[in-house]
Amino acid sequence: MPTPPSEHEDGRDAQPGATPPASRSLEIEAARIRRQVRRINDQVNERSGRNLLSAIGIAVVLIAAVLLSLLIDKRLFIPLGMAIAVLVVMELTIAMRRVGRRVPRVPSAIVALATVPIAYFFPPSAFWVAFLVGVMFVVGWRLVEAGIHRLQRGRIVTSKRQLAIDASSTAFVHFYVTFLASFTVMLLSQPLGEYWVLSFIAVVVAVDTGAYAAGLQWGRTKLAPRISPGKTWEGIAGGVVLGTLIAIAACVLLLGLPWWFGIIMGVTLTVTGVCGDLTESMIKRDLGVKDMSNWLPGHGGFFDRVDSMIPSGAMAFALYFWSTPLMEFAQRLG
Repeated sequence: MPTPPSEHEDGRDAQPGATPPASRSLEIEAARIRRQVRRINDQVNERSGRNLLSAIGIAVVLIAAVLLSLLIDKRLFIPLGMAIAVLVVMELTIAMRRVGRRVPRVPSAIVALATVPIAYFFPPSAFWVAFLVGVMFVVGWRLVEAGIHRLQRGRIVTSKRQLAIDASSTAFVHFYVTFLASFTVMLLSQPLGEYWVLSFIAVVVAVDTGAYAAGLQWGRTKLAPRISPGKTWEGIAGGVVLGTLIAIAACVLLLGLPWWFGIIMGVTLTVTGVCGDLTESMIKRDLGVKDMSNWLPGHGGFFDRVDSMIPSGAMAFALYFWSTPLMEFAQRLG
């Protein structure tokens, strides 16, 4: 029986009747598999608009860090939260400089670093005061900086209008990132707070995953084409379904809450997650950037990764305190 021709790695057929050694056959097969994997990876990346393998790898590392910090000792989450808050603030301030808005980076990093542990160890009133003082500290730094430049050059370098823009940009950065992100840390400080933080993060990840998968498969109707052309109502529907299922499971298995509270949690966190995503898209359009940075391969920047989490943490904090009166109200109804 004649030996069938075999395929070389470069695609040429071997001489008829020539049987390659076993090691050569394995090399040829391995090369063929590598080509297929590269082709499939390129197709997935082109369709998803990102390096999906890198994105999955980074996501696994981040999820592992969050899980370990919450399940071993919830205070370990504080340095992780401080690092993320500083990185997101840095990304935003650097991106703003591209359009001429100067938010001082060093004092902004100091404020982000300081407010996260204050939000955990001190009552909310102390946090409000620390936050306001921190914003005034950054604005004051900018005014002193402009004054020094004026003295050095003997003329006005920065106009009052520019200083007003810088001050409002400073307030926005710290309100949207530092202030809202601190609600996650305040939630963590509550009894069983680690389980609430774990639950809301799982729900938001599920919403993002469900929206991405459903949008990729069935997405037709644009949600906000001028802000984020890739988002569709079909994708949002997929995010609601998967997020609500995870929220119901978290309520029953982790939080000791009735299943119907999971529906409230799933729907509300879907709304805040989508709002956070769209808000970041508007910020990027305003600044003229596609990603906030390239510090996370496959994700863009840290802000691109936690855009849905930031407002959702504040909503989860509210749900924590609303859960008791809502259950009492449900019991009165029978």
